[in-house]
Formats: sequence, C-alpha cells, structure tokens
Amino acid sequence: MHGRKLIPRPIPADVSVTALVEDFFFSYNAARLREACRVFVERMLQPDTTVCLTISGALTPAGLGYAAFVPLVEAGFVDWIISTGANLYHDIHRSLGFDLYQTSPLVDDVRLRQEGIIRIYDIVFDQDVLFETDAFIREVLKAPEFQKRMSSAELHYHLGRYVRERERVLGLPHRSLLGAAYEAGVPVYTSSPGDSSLGMNVAALRLEGYEVSFDPELDVNETAAIVYGAKRSGGKSGVLILGGGSPKNFALQTEPHIQEILGLDERGHDYFVQITDARPDTGGLSGATPSEAVTWGKVDPDQLPDTVVCYTDTTIALPILTSYALAKRQPRPLKRLYDRRSELLEDLRRDYLAQQAQEGPGA
Repeated sequence: MHGRKLIPRPIPADVSVTALVEDFFFSYNAARLREACRVFVERMLQPDTTVCLTISGALTPAGLGYAAFVPLVEAGFVDWIISTGANLYHDIHRSLGFDLYQTSPLVDDVRLRQEGIIRIYDIVFDQDVLFETDAFIREVLKAPEFQKRMSSAELHYHLGRYVRERERVLGLPHRSLLGAAYEAGVPVYTSSPGDSSLGMNVAALRLEGYEVSFDPELDVNETAAIVYGAKRSGGKSGVLILGGGSPKNFALQTEPHIQEILGLDERGHDYFVQITDARPDTGGLSGATPSEAVTWGKVDPDQLPDTVVCYTDTTIALPILTSYALAKRQPRPLKRLYDRRSELLEDLRRDYLAQQAQEGPGA
C-alpha cells in the first residue's frame, strides 16, 4: 500500500487552522482541500510562479473581499485577477460607508421588496445602497482618464484609486479589492464587462455622450500576454479558481489563445486549483476539469499531479486556504503586472508577428 497512513487522534480545543488542515483533513473533499492548500502554498507561491485568481459567486457581499482577497493581494500571493463585475461592484458599498447585514434566508421577499430591501441569500441591505453606489461610480467615470476605450484592467485601476481615496477620506478600516489591487499594481479583469452594475453604469454614461468604454479584445490579448510573459521568462503560471463560470474560462483560454490562435509554442498552465460545487456530468464542468483541460491545451499534461479540484463551498474553503497560506508563507515581492501591461503586450505582439512572417502568406 502506498499513501499516507491515517492515524486519527482527538481534535484539541486550541487547534490552529494549519494543524486542522494538515492533521485532521483526512479524506474525501477535506483531503482535497488539504491538497489544494499545499499545492497553492508549496507550488504556486514559489517566486517564479505568476498566480491568477478567478472569482465568481457572491463572495464580496459576504465580506470575503476584505477578509480574504485583500490579504492575499497585499501578501503578493495573487498577481492578477479575473472577477465577475458584481463582486467588484458590491465590494464598493462598504468603501462608501454603507452597511450590509446578515439575516435568515427564510424571509418574505415580497415584503422586503415593499420595504426597499435587497437580499443576496442571507445578506440584506437597503436599496439606497445601490442607488448611492451607482451615483458614485457614474460621477467617477466622468473623469477625463476614463474617456476612451480601454481594457477592463485599466478602468478598474483608475476606479480603484478613487475608491481607495474615498476610504481614506471617510476614515474607514475597510479596504476594497479594487483599492488594494490599485495599490499593489495587480490588474483586475472582468470577462463579461456588460454583465454587472458597473457595466450598466458605463452604458448609461455612453447614452449621455461620454466616451468611457471597455475593450474586450484588449483584455484577451493582455491576459494572454501576462501568461506568455510568465512562461517566456522561464517561470510558471498557476490559476486559483473560485467557483467557475466566465472568469474561469477567461483565465484558462489564455493558453489556447497563445497556442491555437497566435501559433506560439506553449504547453499550458502549470498549476490548477479549483474550489467548486459544479459537476462535469451535468455540464457544469464539462471540458473544464484539469484532465479535460489538457485536451484543450489549457493545462500542461506533465503537471497534472499539481492540479486539484475540491468540491465544496467557496465560502468555507477560501477562509481556510487564506489562513493556511498566510501562516505557511512569507509575503512575496509584488510583481506589479499592471505597470508592465504594455511591455508584456508588445512582447506577445512581436513574437506573434514574427511567427506569422515565418509561416508566410496563406499559412
């Protein structure tokens, strides 16, 4: 028999998260979460690995932006991010001084609607929070630096500066994901920029004649350039996927874009950790488990032992993984990839054009 011998013992009253993970997460998805923690800390957080975090599901309304994402960003454990727009939008509420409340999910939604209360499962807040946040975003997006077509990373970077300043002016302890990413130079992309209140506010300003606009094609090339730059320099690429959906696919498609579309030599992401409750047999993970992703060129086939899928609730796994990583790893120097976007994109463009020239017309 090969493998770890299971030697159970009583859990002590003062057990740490690290000890809980290492000594008591024996089997099933507890063991998968232990594997995920170890791959993240021991493999993905090596100095030469560029780490992408993808975020889906309503995690920031639950407070996990400030609780988990900000510490990971500030520790240098996340180098670039792909998030749903909703997570970025709802994280701004607290930065403007508004409160969200925990309640029972078994409430009368018709009555909540009559009283102007918004519900996200067991989280509630006044609808004025949305109106005031929208007003803040629209006013910020009228500034001169937004009046052009830009990648979602650039729009989020400028917005993060305003959000971070508002936090300082209000004297809030809260730090938003956008504000922390702005200060750390971590580019934040949205794979579906029109699918959130941020996108709707941009659309409203376009009706008013403002020029603020997302550039999805630039997002595709910038994200591919980040991965290509990491691998081209002799480093590795890892993805930490929370949930799935569009952010996950957008992160993983960087490799097919490099290999299949641009024709550049690459083998796929080196490390793949996903926390999800979806299943491949119902279509939720079809084509997207690590082994299936190998067939698309998304994951390096030689690195399959360094891929983990943990089937559990992200709101359970993320605090554990974050605590484990902060306890086991010293902070890494910030890569500040936002500042290097133009350089990385130019490297990708140059190699792509050289490849095209080498193949010749009609190739």
